[in-house]
Amino acid sequence: MTSIISRPARVGLITDQTGALSFMGIANVNVAKMITDDMNAHGGLLGHPVELYVEDSATDDSVAQTAAARLVREADVDVVIGGIYSSTRQAIRRPVVDEAGKLYIYPEQYEGQESHPLIFCTGPVPAQQLDPLIPWLMKETGSRKFYLPSADYIWPHVMNKRVRDLVTAQGGEVVGEEYFPLDHMEYASVVADIMASGAEVVFNTIVPPGLTPFLAQLHDAGFSARGGQLVCTYFDENFLNLVPAEHVEGLYGCLDYYRDVRDPFSVELLNRYDARYPGSAMFTAGSACSGTYRALKLWAAAVIEAGSLDQDQVIAALDRASIPEGPGGPAEMVPGEHHVRMNMYIARSEAGTFTVVRNLGSIDPQEGQVPAG
Repeated sequence: MTSIISRPARVGLITDQTGALSFMGIANVNVAKMITDDMNAHGGLLGHPVELYVEDSATDDSVAQTAAARLVREADVDVVIGGIYSSTRQAIRRPVVDEAGKLYIYPEQYEGQESHPLIFCTGPVPAQQLDPLIPWLMKETGSRKFYLPSADYIWPHVMNKRVRDLVTAQGGEVVGEEYFPLDHMEYASVVADIMASGAEVVFNTIVPPGLTPFLAQLHDAGFSARGGQLVCTYFDENFLNLVPAEHVEGLYGCLDYYRDVRDPFSVELLNRYDARYPGSAMFTAGSACSGTYRALKLWAAAVIEAGSLDQDQVIAALDRASIPEGPGGPAEMVPGEHHVRMNMYIARSEAGTFTVVRNLGSIDPQEGQVPAG
């Protein structure tokens, strides 16, 4: 198709360069720079360069909202990508979607249920993480009693409801469910309750900065030593750097990619990233690197198919976009859902790294149809 782009394509990225989740955000910027540099080295999009505008959200939703407003008002970007916490997604949405009417792609694994004509999501949702993981775990370990220590915002509340439904459907029970502010740091009381409750599985949705003290206190109480299972669906190799390996030994997760995934494309991509960005900000899934990769690649595929940066045309193409290769495998938008069908993996933390214990194959997001714009 003939290009009608007469200017650079502009991508805005909002992610934490400072703050509690900077180890995630730095990796996301690395991924975006690597992909946009690759695009420009191969002629850009439809023969025009791709410009990347990066804003630091600093693990602060008000900062993210201000940064998002700058991207749409001053840089006039064609698409905004980013956000880690679900509350940050909502903060970004206000200036980008609700006020400016711009396309927004959210790359992180999350609780699902986001449904708007201008929003696409490229990370996994509960049908892809919890639905296969919880029944498998209960069968594999024989565990029946679950405890749900949680941060107090939308993602943990929605995830816990799904976990409760799955556990009870398998004949198990939730013996405790507690919520704490995001910056809460003292967990002696809930750890004591976990130990007294006879919980066999701790399904954790506490997030940094409270994550590290919680895991330390749970370990010191002897939860794992007595055979308890720790589950955290966002935990990846970057998070393993935050805590001593023994605090999360045996932890189970379910994500769209782990560094142990060994298909040829994933191996080559990881080697390229590690050579370009050696250090602690690793290419991982829970940190949204895989979702950021898919966001950029699927958006670029849509622009190419549309032959234009016209937003309506790009959205129509993005609704059915696919990429034949990516971290963890191919990916494709499910038409009408604005969420991605992708490969999923169950992994277990062993001696400070994750080992894939089950390749689940391609799983549908099972999200609802997005209303017409």
